[in-house]
Amino acid sequence: MRIAPLPEDLIELTAAWTGERFPDGRPKVADQTLRQLANATTEQAWDVLRKHGFHRQFAGGWRQTHPGRVLVGRAVTAQFLPHRPDYDAAVVAAGAREGHLEGDRQNSWIIETLRTGDVMVCDIFGKVKDGTVIGDNLGSAIAARTGVGAVIDGGIRDLQGLSELDNANIFFRDNDPTAIADVTLAGINLPVRLGEATVLPGDVILGTPSGIMTIPPQLAETVAVAAEDIRIRDIFGKLRLSQRTYTSAQIDVGVWAPEIEADFQDWLTKR
Repeated sequence: MRIAPLPEDLIELTAAWTGERFPDGRPKVADQTLRQLANATTEQAWDVLRKHGFHRQFAGGWRQTHPGRVLVGRAVTAQFLPHRPDYDAAVVAAGAREGHLEGDRQNSWIIETLRTGDVMVCDIFGKVKDGTVIGDNLGSAIAARTGVGAVIDGGIRDLQGLSELDNANIFFRDNDPTAIADVTLAGINLPVRLGEATVLPGDVILGTPSGIMTIPPQLAETVAVAAEDIRIRDIFGKLRLSQRTYTSAQIDVGVWAPEIEADFQDWLTKR
């Protein structure tokens, strides 16, 4: 068994992506696309993904260490399972073969794999008490390595300290003073679950005040371009509504009438 899959396994898992990859096989969505996605809303991304047949990419109901701050980055996934002694022994042995020290906590194994622009995505089955994947020490390591943050479907501790990290936003279910216990790391860069969403390594994570959107890498640029178009159209639509040029029924439709579209294109050119 392995803790992290081989590069060829990740390439097969994410075969829909044909662009650049990290040495471990994860898709590497361009930095420029990530910057563009930072301006996208949950609803804009949801609309594009739905049109491409991806109907279960949203997970809501989070707390954040920095409410209101948008989180965008490439997913490094990890899954924990309830502790079982014989399975844990097998994981420890596999971890040793892959260079992880037996004395290190398994949650730190994930952090050591992170790169700039990554988002650590942990599925710990919603566990909060004894399910606190990070505190402010490991949070500081995540901030230093990624400059982005993490999404933890479970708990954190040291919320006050984590809230003081200026270069990382952590999405989590709840906080608790206990330390992580009675769980075993099932693997790194596996398919994991966040609510109703399946997350693959290399997915783009878009975290907003609404929740988490998991964007397949092959659709990240499409979402970024469409979101920008929607944003500009929203500006125009609200302007014309405030001027009472058109009715709400005329603006709030899927496709504008030809005369409104022409007005928009003229406004866009002059803008």
